[in-house]
Amino acid sequence: MNNEGKKVLFIVNKHAGTGYQAEVEGRMTDTCARYNVECTIEFTRAPGHAIELAEQASFNGFDFVVAVGGDGTMNEVAQGALRGNIPMGIIPRGSGNGLARHLGIPLKIPTGLDMLFNSEVLAMDTFTVNGKLSLNVSGIGFDGRIANLFGNATKRGLSGYVGITLKEYFTFREFESTLTINNKILQRKAFIIAIANSSQYGNNARIAPQASVCDQLLHVNLLKKIPGYRLDFVYNLFSGALKESSFCELLEIPALHIKTSEAIPYHIDGEPCGLSDNFDIRINPASLKVLVPSSRTSQKKV
Repeated sequence: MNNEGKKVLFIVNKHAGTGYQAEVEGRMTDTCARYNVECTIEFTRAPGHAIELAEQASFNGFDFVVAVGGDGTMNEVAQGALRGNIPMGIIPRGSGNGLARHLGIPLKIPTGLDMLFNSEVLAMDTFTVNGKLSLNVSGIGFDGRIANLFGNATKRGLSGYVGITLKEYFTFREFESTLTINNKILQRKAFIIAIANSSQYGNNARIAPQASVCDQLLHVNLLKKIPGYRLDFVYNLFSGALKESSFCELLEIPALHIKTSEAIPYHIDGEPCGLSDNFDIRINPASLKVLVPSSRTSQKKV
């Protein structure tokens, strides 16, 4: 990618992940100067602010925007980038960084900044849940419950997430659901219904190992409650070896509607969304332009 004379807007969430380090600003400006790129940094001030900043970026002459934060920040920047039809980059600063890991984007800031200026534009799929944009993985059920609790937790990071998960696991119950897919109806009892665009939640927990952001399909994993002694399932989740079993059913489809027997907590890209008993979910093929390492675009599956 030729960067000479380009303008880039960094949209930074100081509260993402485990906190913000002031030296990040210096690294951004120094890297941009090295590539002869004009650098502007904006900090988000409230929910929805990143959407506004990203949407206005193209009208203000920027060549691309960069989300500096977690999956929630990326989601907001992507909403604005879609509205403004401008490519977006990612500097992952969240707790799990699922989409960044899937796309092969470096987690270390210096390497990630260099990657931005040695990248290619990938037209990746997105999807919507009840009209709300999702880039990575959204879920209904237990993971929605955890997202709602984790969003209000004071302890962040993987340890905080694991602590909440272990505490809630034994009390959350499976729920009845009716799935409508191409006019076909499936009745399923589930603990989690995970809807994946990329392969993982984050921290290499691969809920949909075969997922690609370029295959124009949703990868839906219907999970039952796993007995605590089934450590092999946990191993398979983190090793990328998860496959259909008596505990999970995998579907690859472009759209579906889900009706649950009661209002169930859900999340979009890890961000809590409260409760609902109706979910309309559909893929948006090749809808978002995102900067990824050049080596990724040369691969058949991203």
